[in-house]
Amino acid sequence: MESGKSRPKARFSARLPNGDYLQVAIWAGRTDPAAEVLNVQIRHMSEGEWTTAGKIAIYRAKDGSYTQLPDRPAPSRTSPTQLDQAEPSSDLGQEESRA
Repeated sequence: MESGKSRPKARFSARLPNGDYLQVAIWAGRTDPAAEVLNVQIRHMSEGEWTTAGKIAIYRAKDGSYTQLPDRPAPSRTSPTQLDQAEPSSDLGQEESRA
């Protein structure tokens, strides 16, 4: 059994022409592993820190239906594990509120 933070099923990122990062993560459902949560966010360097410029979370039920999840405010913290300012650490969390 795995301890600590959960991990996404898949994670992808791409640097945009303006220097921002587009990040996508797919998480297994909490109560239904056949369901998934797709998190998408854009990270932007502002005043020496990476901030989330925009984000969306989509829930895919096991029957294939999709629902946009309500926005949850991000915790106000700076990640101490961020090693390289050239590439933002991902704050893509498991934003599933119903699974």
